[in-house]
Amino acid sequence: MPKSTSKYYWWCQIGGWGSLGLVFVLDASTFDQSIDLRRIGLMAVSIFSGIFVTHLFRTFIRRFGWLMLPVERALPKFMMGILLTSLAFGLMRMGLDNAFDLLSPDRKKKDFLTRLLANTLNDGLLIIPWTLIYYVYHYIENSRKQQLDTLKLEALVKELELKTIKAHINPHFIFNALNSIRALIDENPVRARTAITELSNILRSSMQAEKLETVTFEKELNIVKDYLALEHIRFEDRLQVEYDIDEDTLDQPIPPMMLQTLVENAIKHGISHQVDGGKVKIISDFKDDFHELVILNTGGLNGNINGGRNVDGFGLASTKNRLQILFGQKANFDIREVNGNTVQATVLIPVDLSK
Repeated sequence: MPKSTSKYYWWCQIGGWGSLGLVFVLDASTFDQSIDLRRIGLMAVSIFSGIFVTHLFRTFIRRFGWLMLPVERALPKFMMGILLTSLAFGLMRMGLDNAFDLLSPDRKKKDFLTRLLANTLNDGLLIIPWTLIYYVYHYIENSRKQQLDTLKLEALVKELELKTIKAHINPHFIFNALNSIRALIDENPVRARTAITELSNILRSSMQAEKLETVTFEKELNIVKDYLALEHIRFEDRLQVEYDIDEDTLDQPIPPMMLQTLVENAIKHGISHQVDGGKVKIISDFKDDFHELVILNTGGLNGNINGGRNVDGFGLASTKNRLQILFGQKANFDIREVNGNTVQATVLIPVDLSK
């Protein structure tokens, strides 16, 4: 037990049983009885015995882990513990009362069993509330700790999931970019050097994004523009790019590399399969209480004639996972084929209206 917790426990023990002394004083005052040495002795014996037997009871509870048991299993054990502790309390008081000759003449006349039974019943009225307070306090404390541990575990799982997802995304992007540059080295060395500079800019941005859970849409869009400029060198006139961006959405948070992954999929599984190439269009706007991102590309889904995209691929699956990890169940990702030759990927991210 931490020192601070142990200190509070002893303060509660001394304060709780010390209040029993006030009961003795008030009881004597109520019946106009004098506070003599015998009464002070009886009070001291009760307080000392109470502290001793309840501390012993607590040690037993902690040693055998009763606080960790379900209520239905702990209840009979605590009932037996209360009975035994009350009996020990009564025996200890009787022994000390006799040792210090604190009993009144009337009580001395009573036989041992009668006095023990009376003491056990009276002391049980003190042990029962002590046990309830102790158990309820630790029950609430354990529940709070379990909730905190659960939240910490969930946060750790989310962090590990995000790191795993990022570890898959970045190499995938790098290899595709390097393939684009390799195709240009022999054909156009000057453009290849330009592509290397653009790739350097993209990698620098992606390495910075690696440390963050979210980035602004503007920063992510700049990475995508560099990537599309790089891909445009590879596809030339076969790749057409359009932007329809609401400037008010530029400061909205999105997962790093998410937009780049969707655009990369649009080119890899859509544009690259088209003989005449095609178009990629990026739309960013607000829709109700959501930031809506739409990526349109020429092509089809799941191996259609014009070139398809597997909607179950890691990049697309990771998009859905990341959105739910970062923004909860309200975030949504959907990909579908529209108008027969266009794939539409839509991301909905809830807007924080409190900002």
